Amino acid sequence: MYLSTRGQVDRLTAAQAIAQGIAPDGGLFVPEAIPFVDEPFIVRLQSLSYQERAAAILQLFLTDYTEDELKSCVAGAYGGGKFSSPAVAPVVKVSDRTFALELWHGPTSAFKDMALQLLPRLLSCALKKIGEQAQIVILVATSGDTGKAALEGFMDVEQTQVMVFYPEEGVSQIQRLQMVTQEGENLKVFAVKGNFDDAQTGVKRIFSDNAFNAELANGGFKLSSANSINWGRLVPQIVYYFSAYADLVRNQQITQGDKVNFVVPTGNFGNILAGYYAKQMGLPINKLICASNSNNVLTDFLTTGVYSRNRQFYKTYSPSMDILISSNLERLLYQVTNQDSKQVNQWMEELNTTGEYRIGDEYLAAIKEVFPAGWVDDVQTATTIGRVHKEFGYALDPHTAVAWQVAETYRQQTGDTTMNIIVSTASPFKFNQTVLNALVGAERVNDKSEFAVLKQLSQIIDRPVPPALTELEHKAVRHTTICGKQDMPMVVKAALKSK
Repeated sequence: MYLSTRGQVDRLTAAQAIAQGIAPDGGLFVPEAIPFVDEPFIVRLQSLSYQERAAAILQLFLTDYTEDELKSCVAGAYGGGKFSSPAVAPVVKVSDRTFALELWHGPTSAFKDMALQLLPRLLSCALKKIGEQAQIVILVATSGDTGKAALEGFMDVEQTQVMVFYPEEGVSQIQRLQMVTQEGENLKVFAVKGNFDDAQTGVKRIFSDNAFNAELANGGFKLSSANSINWGRLVPQIVYYFSAYADLVRNQQITQGDKVNFVVPTGNFGNILAGYYAKQMGLPINKLICASNSNNVLTDFLTTGVYSRNRQFYKTYSPSMDILISSNLERLLYQVTNQDSKQVNQWMEELNTTGEYRIGDEYLAAIKEVFPAGWVDDVQTATTIGRVHKEFGYALDPHTAVAWQVAETYRQQTGDTTMNIIVSTASPFKFNQTVLNALVGAERVNDKSEFAVLKQLSQIIDRPVPPALTELEHKAVRHTTICGKQDMPMVVKAALKSK
């Protein structure tokens, strides 16, 4: 069963929680208890496909779904040639004691596919289970990758309308093109004047506006979310931590029971939180190393216990991490306070009213035990991309480069020789200009056009450009609306009236 982190909602089934997305009290749905797995369970995963591993882990959390329902959802998400690697999420050795967990072999070349190919299927199943008749309106705030992955996953899914809001100047050119050319009768995309936090705050306000929600209900619509605030988006991400560990044991890179570190480029705290749940379940994880860019609000929090969004916002080479309000941190606070929803509520209220909150030394010590943290700026990011390719012949996207450099700094500072698994969140082709500039220098980029850059990068790193990215060159732009953050409710209403 599922509860809200803010404690003012009755217990719900997994299907009910996934259908709602965000709790009515503004909190996030969390499992009442985290299932624990024993070593034989982890050992059994070694001989299974990714799809079978996913079904086994999802069954522990989504107990109101039948085994057949979950197997069907998983087959639809990860089968049918949607992922360019048969392993779905392969683990690649890059250097001694460092591996990359590649999460970008899906249709949009970013890790969000790992969850957003599955969420639409879990949601459709949930709607049938609970007998929901309303059209589900899915609002998405994106810093770049979630938007396209949600559009791809929900395209023409029955009983859903999807509206994606992205910061007008805050995504890469490829990310923007992926969204504004998206086909699908049930999809809308809007640029927001502002940054990602403006878009995310606007979406959250719509969710918590009771009058607005009542008006939608009268028209036969209900809101839900495809952001990682939705439990159905987060739970699939737990799978690839187990899968990576099983692959390393199976390939004799580690011995069953050995601990590993995962290094995660982090913005909204969902990806790394999935690793925390895996650790709580019994996966032998030593540290979850939190890597940030110049928007280092998480690094500051994880080292000082003070969370403050009252700071300068930077546009960086790693835009999916350009975030000052990390929504999923609320779920971690709920866990480390032993499910003290009253305390969590107080901190979230302080964040809303003053822009910051402070946790006590006891809670901070518990967090620091698991989550070392560091950050790097754009200069270090570019240098790391160039150096890793030169030394190891491996191309990093900017987000993965942030994680790589933070991992190296952590190892130098602590002497920790535990195996590092860098969670690689995007194909280098999604951030082609930044990666190419880092590899050859801006002055040696032959042609500044987006698709010429893709071709040049392909030649240098000796990898083919994902077909879905090359196809963008000839796709028509379908979504051109730009709105202010204050206009988002009006835009949603207008889009629904046109249906």
